[in-house]
Amino acid sequence: MDTLLSFIELIVDVWKTSSFGIGMEKMLVAFLIFLSFAFVRGLFSRFVLQRISRMAAGTETQIDDLLIVSLERPLKFFFLIIGLFFAVEYLQLGGLSAVIAEKLLKSFVAVGLFWFFYAAVTPLSYTLHNLENILSKEIVNWLVTVARWGVILTGLATVLQIWGIQIGPIIAGFGLFGVAVALGAQDLFKNLLGGISILVERRFALGDWVEVDGVVSGTIEQIGFRSTRVRRFDLVPVIVPNNMFADHALVNYSQMTHRRIYWKVGLEYRTTSIQLRRVRDQILKWLKDDDAFLSGPKPPCFVYVDSFNDSSIDLIIYCFTVETDWETWLAHKERLAISIKEIVENAGASFAFPSVSIYQEVHVPEIAAVPPADITADKDKI
Repeated sequence: MDTLLSFIELIVDVWKTSSFGIGMEKMLVAFLIFLSFAFVRGLFSRFVLQRISRMAAGTETQIDDLLIVSLERPLKFFFLIIGLFFAVEYLQLGGLSAVIAEKLLKSFVAVGLFWFFYAAVTPLSYTLHNLENILSKEIVNWLVTVARWGVILTGLATVLQIWGIQIGPIIAGFGLFGVAVALGAQDLFKNLLGGISILVERRFALGDWVEVDGVVSGTIEQIGFRSTRVRRFDLVPVIVPNNMFADHALVNYSQMTHRRIYWKVGLEYRTTSIQLRRVRDQILKWLKDDDAFLSGPKPPCFVYVDSFNDSSIDLIIYCFTVETDWETWLAHKERLAISIKEIVENAGASFAFPSVSIYQEVHVPEIAAVPPADITADKDKI
């Protein structure tokens, strides 16, 4: 019987002082306090946030809708922090456990606050779209990325400070490490500076058709910190280091205002001067009458007899289309080619093609003179 009573006393003692001198009864109550705030968190999400979301949906702007969606999880997290705070206050910890609990609570509060700021970066970044007229869209995206990492690093530094870890020596250590890395990663920083110069100077944007002499020609798909992805016209992606765009001549075809057509049309040498003038004048008239082509003087549009080639009389045709889209330009170019053929045919002229005339010299052999026959001898015989 005494043994049984001793075992019961042991159970009661463990119940009263289970951990850190805190009884199980207090820990159970503290846990129920935490659960009550978790329950309030669910009610807040179901009724308050949903009502606010419906109110935001009735506004014209989309920023408030995105802000509510982004901040929903950080707000729910704060209810758990509040529940944890009241639970710890009820336990009335002391000594080392109180210090650890205080630091944990401060750390959770810091995480919640910086999570709140991090979540707000994305919806608030939509207010920067007005800057896209001054800065490029890519620079705005970079600013958003830098802001996010700034929030993360600041939050991490705050948590380290709460636990008494000085970040000054860590930053100094990273500085020395950065110098060592910089010596061995010059190409990385070169590409990074190249990417920044691309965006600052607005050399190209997403979707632009660019050509780097001897490197790549295609459409810009993604601009990164170190490299840029270009999709070639055979649909093969090419990853190009950003310093290539800084060190080589870059042609941005998407920024051309008009698209040029430059042809030389060869006519046969038997074409008369009247036919030449007629063909030239009718081609020029067709270009000036067609709204798809610019009639000059800026950019110029002209048709001239240019040169006497080896096997043709060449006309130069120099003009620009209004549209720069490749497929539309090809359609206008096709119409011009068909019209030129019709004009040449109607003028009674013909297109020349490369030809070579071969002259063969014939030598006629000389016939030797035959001496006259001796007639006197025949007379004697008679």
